Amino acid sequence: MPAEIIEDRELQDRESVFADREEAGERLADLLAGYRGKDAIVLAIPSGGVPVGLAIADRLGLPFDLLIIRKIPVPGNTEAGFGALSLEGDLLLNELLVADLGLSPAEIERLAAPVRAELRARNTLFREDRPFPALAGRTVMLVDDGLASGSTMLAGVRLVLRRQPAETVIAVPTAPRRTVERLALEVGRIICPNIRSGPIFAVASAYRNWYDLSRQEVQELLRRHGLIAGP
Repeated sequence: MPAEIIEDRELQDRESVFADREEAGERLADLLAGYRGKDAIVLAIPSGGVPVGLAIADRLGLPFDLLIIRKIPVPGNTEAGFGALSLEGDLLLNELLVADLGLSPAEIERLAAPVRAELRARNTLFREDRPFPALAGRTVMLVDDGLASGSTMLAGVRLVLRRQPAETVIAVPTAPRRTVERLALEVGRIICPNIRSGPIFAVASAYRNWYDLSRQEVQELLRRHGLIAGP
């Protein structure tokens, strides 16, 4: 059965609806208020999902951790991805795009190799290589600052589902409707206030102040919340 999809009709098909990622997280927290006091955990996808997820966790008093996953970029276009890779080795490919690009298994592995190295580096920098939290029987909220194709989030969902959570919730500020409907087949609930239709979509256009977070900025956020050690 497809997921329950919760959106804000007043924000439908609009751009520049959030001041920044923190405000977007606070708006999501309002829609997730029913999980306050529940056995739930927020898992954010770095980098952009970190301030969003921290705002949710702070508002709802929930534990927070990171889901280390990265897209595998299309050759010559680092903004687009033809697949996603998790720290645990989950590889999810957009088979149609792989075919269009004419990528062989050897070329895919060559392009994935630096992503694997980046995943290990992020786990050390952002999580200090600590063990992954137990998810069995809990509600797991997977958070990012927005979805485009949804491949990265889908890889995260499948990793989480292997750990037998009681409920899996995707919570993102913005996404195209086609992506939301595809992911609705994978989880129990999707919270996305700003769902947009149409052929052109960019996560950044949902924000009035949006930029790529540096590693140092992510580390500082995590330090301020006591999630990694100080310098």
